[in-house]
Amino acid sequence: MNIESLYSIYKQYPSIQTDTRKLKTRDLYFGLKGPNFNGNAFAQQALDAGAAYAIIDEADYLINDRTILVDDVLDTLQQLAKHHRQQLNIPFIAITGSNGKTTTKELIHAVLSSSFATYTTEGNLNNHIGVPLTILKIKEDAQMAVIEMGANHQQEIASYCRIALPTHGLITNCGKAHLEGFGGEEGVRKGKGELFDYLRANNGMAFIMSDYPYLQEMSQGIPTIYKYGTKEGDVIGNTLASDPFLEVGFTKGLGGTITTQLVGSYNLPNVLAAVALGKFFSVTDDKIKASIEAYTPTNSRSQLVKKGTNQIIVDAYNANPSSMKLAIENFAKAKEDNKILVLGAMAELGADSLQEHQQIVAEIEKYPWKQVILVGGDFLKIKHNFLSFTSAEEAGQWLQNQHINHSYLLVKGSRSTGMEKALAYL
Repeated sequence: MNIESLYSIYKQYPSIQTDTRKLKTRDLYFGLKGPNFNGNAFAQQALDAGAAYAIIDEADYLINDRTILVDDVLDTLQQLAKHHRQQLNIPFIAITGSNGKTTTKELIHAVLSSSFATYTTEGNLNNHIGVPLTILKIKEDAQMAVIEMGANHQQEIASYCRIALPTHGLITNCGKAHLEGFGGEEGVRKGKGELFDYLRANNGMAFIMSDYPYLQEMSQGIPTIYKYGTKEGDVIGNTLASDPFLEVGFTKGLGGTITTQLVGSYNLPNVLAAVALGKFFSVTDDKIKASIEAYTPTNSRSQLVKKGTNQIIVDAYNANPSSMKLAIENFAKAKEDNKILVLGAMAELGADSLQEHQQIVAEIEKYPWKQVILVGGDFLKIKHNFLSFTSAEEAGQWLQNQHINHSYLLVKGSRSTGMEKALAYL
């Protein structure tokens, strides 16, 4: 079946599902395959659950005329998403970067949706499956689309651009994330820069943080550039306070101040990006301000949680050397007493991992703390004088036994360490 014919079916049944456990009546089921599962094997289950059709790529699983055999289910899903994208004549804003892309995406969506019918990536469904699924959820009433793109190796962002066809783009930053897959910091810039390469070749537009010289360099040749930053740009803002919540004052682009529910001055670029897109797309200042101030972080991203007499910054969704250093610096500046660091190891750093973990230890040693707890991974392989545990659960049990009170905690680590599990013991 060609994509045009499949698209006609999709127009009748415009809800895609790849997991039979979440399937609803009249969904289209795509039987994706992975290292440990074969979605083809669930085609019958999908049809029994009410799927309109099941798209498969193994003839052994053909059932009846409600099973559609294609060469490759994933490739078909991506082609269908691209075809749908080509029917939508609206701004498509792509966001990538090493740190802050999900928070930036959420803030931009909050601002734009105050004035436009705006569709965006749900959670962090920002990979080779999430990007096409996001596009296929966009309905005909759409006026804006905001697509998050994650990557851990070269040519990944380029492949997403060929599906999403972005008209506008933003790289939050290029830091020390996924060094193993990208092959070092220069590899990170090259990989993330694939978004700017696409915009440059397709008469697109970029939003850039003017404080980062490398973004200025990477964006050269893009026809239209809109800048934001702390010193120069179409939008200029600076941190007024961040203890614990970030307050931003503006000297250009927006009047007055914005008091966020985000913890940490490291969220300043994320807020400035949202303001910049709001201003560019003519959202009123009042709506920009109200949207950002109303945004509450979720999913262990810069959240402030109160448990008894303790306050806890939960920034445990992910971590890399760049974000870890910023989080430690910001936490050290806080005026609260009895500060406790609970940090999990960082993943995907390749040959530099031990050195990067040692540098984080050196950063910790610059400041006075009530206690420091390091968990798992390469923190277990380097020398330091802090408490060390193999898992977040062990760290949580230790904290529980100490009967911690009237303390201020930062909990952060890579997804693989599951640092939020330590909170269950407090």
